[in-house]
Amino acid sequence: MNPRELVEHALKLLIAKDMSAFAGLWAKTGVLEFPFAPPGYPQRLEGRAAVQEYLRGYPEIVDVREITEQAVHQSVDPEVVIVEFEAAGVVVATGAPYRLRYIAVITARDGEIQHYRDYWSPLAVAEAMGGVDELMAGFAGGPRG
Repeated sequence: MNPRELVEHALKLLIAKDMSAFAGLWAKTGVLEFPFAPPGYPQRLEGRAAVQEYLRGYPEIVDVREITEQAVHQSVDPEVVIVEFEAAGVVVATGAPYRLRYIAVITARDGEIQHYRDYWSPLAVAEAMGGVDELMAGFAGGPRG
């Protein structure tokens, strides 16, 4: 898969809640970074196994039901795409609506994600989750994503 196809496939796996397959898109030594992560939240995961562990319980926290907007931009580097998307669903613990915009810079080679830099707003997630404590309890320090 080229980087654009990989993104399309990844978002379908996210909707299908197949986090094992989603994490399986990372190269064995692939990296997932969160540049805007709040203190105490993981900022960098190294390796497919770490990504898989981090994402393991994601569907029990956020039930992503659709990608309401999506744009994939090809960079000048054929291995790098910039993805803008909005995920919509429900916060599982509260039933509150979840709607968040993301921007990701993804480097893919040989059909695998080598590097995924995930730009999201911790404040927007905290608001959707019901507060900072809920955000930290749901995601930080645990196998979440």
